[in-house]
Amino acid sequence: MFETFGFETLTAPQAAVLFGLVLGAAFGALAQVTRFCLRRAVVGTAEERRPAAAVWLTALAAAVIGTQLAVSAGLVSFEDHRFHTADIPVAALLTGGLLFGAGMVLTRGCASRLTVLLASGNLRALTVLLVFAISAHATLKGVLAPLRTALGDATLTVDSGVLPGAPLFWGGLVALAAAALAWRAGVRPLHLGLAALLGLLVPAGWVGTGFVLLDEFDPIDLASLSFTAPAADGLFWTVAATAIPANFGVGLFGGTVAGALVLSLARREFTWLSFASPAETGRYLTGGALMGVGGATAGGCTVGAGLSGVPTLGLSAILALAAIVLGSWLTDRALATRTKAPAAAVPAE
Repeated sequence: MFETFGFETLTAPQAAVLFGLVLGAAFGALAQVTRFCLRRAVVGTAEERRPAAAVWLTALAAAVIGTQLAVSAGLVSFEDHRFHTADIPVAALLTGGLLFGAGMVLTRGCASRLTVLLASGNLRALTVLLVFAISAHATLKGVLAPLRTALGDATLTVDSGVLPGAPLFWGGLVALAAAALAWRAGVRPLHLGLAALLGLLVPAGWVGTGFVLLDEFDPIDLASLSFTAPAADGLFWTVAATAIPANFGVGLFGGTVAGALVLSLARREFTWLSFASPAETGRYLTGGALMGVGGATAGGCTVGAGLSGVPTLGLSAILALAAIVLGSWLTDRALATRTKAPAAAVPAE
């Protein structure tokens, strides 16, 4: 499709960087306004969980419906995508998902949320993202790659790698759950509308890279919103731009920071924040490393495997997201038990 536009000075990979920049800017701005965050929906306070879940599920519903409409229109296909494989890498998905979930609780935010917080002056987020990107790159292409590969070899073969039934039924089901939560939580319709717009960026990403920028002579990877590989690519492109070309992920990551920064400044939410103690620093660094290893092993984060992966209806993406949610919940319970333990040991007066 791309070659039909008649560009003479811009190749498909170069256009993909610009497309990622625009898509990321939109995501960063919308995520800043809606406080889009899965961690808050799973382990936040009682007052946070329902509205956060309503926002996240609204975005997911829009992403599922939009993606499946694009599939039915023939604009994109996931036939050969790793999310649709019949040989599901169960060990990698479960291990990576649990690690990522644990890490996002330790850092109080997943990779996408921390990227947005970075643009608001949060130096904790900056530090975590550096560790996240390095550990993700080490798992994808470095010293930890053999471990990831070994886990990926442990597979479970199924008849089909996708959910059975009508695709739009699943989108409607998620939308119904989001509406129920939004009604109970009293979330404003405008907020839900912005969340839906955020979710529609997912099919925009799939269609943009899989149809509009499709060039048989200079192909690019089919991709949408994601933060594990883009964070790693963004870091190493920054320090070695003359040797490593930018790609869609680099543009996406940079655009997210730019979009969130503009909104944080416009809304006067930019505030410098840093670590309060060495113990807190250690906790965040540990969480960043776990997220990097986990996201690379599971094949995506809460956005890459969750918001973008689940709309493909691939079982691998669904299993990865379920493991992330479970890992975050178990880690939160463990931390809560540890916090209460000393008080429980003190005898009553």
